[in-house]
Amino acid sequence: MAGMITPQELEQLKTYQGTNPMPEDFDAFWAARMEEAESVPLDWELNPAAVPSYPTCDFLDLWFTGMGGARLYAKYLKPHSEQPVPLVLQFHGYPGAGRSWLEQASFAGMGCALIALDCPGQGGLGQDIGGYTGTTVTGHIVAGLDGDPKEMYYVRLHQNIRILARIVRKLEGIDLTRVYVNGASQGGGIGIACAALNPDLIRKAAILYPFLSDYQKVWELGADQIAYEGIRYYFRWFDPTGERKTETFTKLGYIDSHNFAHLVRCEVLFGTGLSDTICPPATQFAVYNNLTCKKQHHFYPEFEHEEIQAFDDLILDFFGEGETV
Repeated sequence: MAGMITPQELEQLKTYQGTNPMPEDFDAFWAARMEEAESVPLDWELNPAAVPSYPTCDFLDLWFTGMGGARLYAKYLKPHSEQPVPLVLQFHGYPGAGRSWLEQASFAGMGCALIALDCPGQGGLGQDIGGYTGTTVTGHIVAGLDGDPKEMYYVRLHQNIRILARIVRKLEGIDLTRVYVNGASQGGGIGIACAALNPDLIRKAAILYPFLSDYQKVWELGADQIAYEGIRYYFRWFDPTGERKTETFTKLGYIDSHNFAHLVRCEVLFGTGLSDTICPPATQFAVYNNLTCKKQHHFYPEFEHEEIQAFDDLILDFFGEGETV
């Protein structure tokens, strides 16, 4: 398969720590952003979705107010149970929206409730109120890059997820000792940040080929295309000589998955397609190798950035192991 790494390269990647710089105030920056999200008054509602509910599960629209007054949307599936049930927070790939109600119902079959957030301004119903400084012509990675870091798209998204985490604590019938994260690609990168920034809520995280990682390495590898193309356009249009390279990548470090990894406290199930050309394996190993929590890494040599059914099946045991659902 094109792009598959050799056994020798794989051994080298097992110790790779990442290239993109971490801002010196990274931890303090995010502590302040979470405090801001905590100060937003909770405003949310649940309504029946425009699909039929079943005798075993309710399908609900969850609307809530996020940062700056934006209205955000998530699918909420709640299986009927006399006992509190686990909850999966699911994050989707880039760009797009939460999967169909039918696909999401697989977790209900496991006895888990599920919330699938639509990343605002992508393919779903969530509202992106904009207001970014600089280019927005391509790529949410660079949205707000020319302004204050706290106004970048993914900074605001992680704050909105903190607001969602606060709402989770208010939901009836949820076992707050069994709240899990599931995400692939963009969803994997967001999932790492969610676990890092909400360590007292998230118990386990299933992460498949995370996006939003090690931006400078992506750039050095010439992989700043497709999902990462905003980086390439930004340098071509606004810094063609690369004079501000260090400044730019340091600012991107605030939203770099591998910089969030050291804050993750929950157990992590991690998967990598070793032939991935969209999110290069090196950028994924940068995330995994910086995790200090309990973790396991599964490799799929013949797989690119695609559905990996074998990894999906691991989630059954990972979220259900040793628990009565």
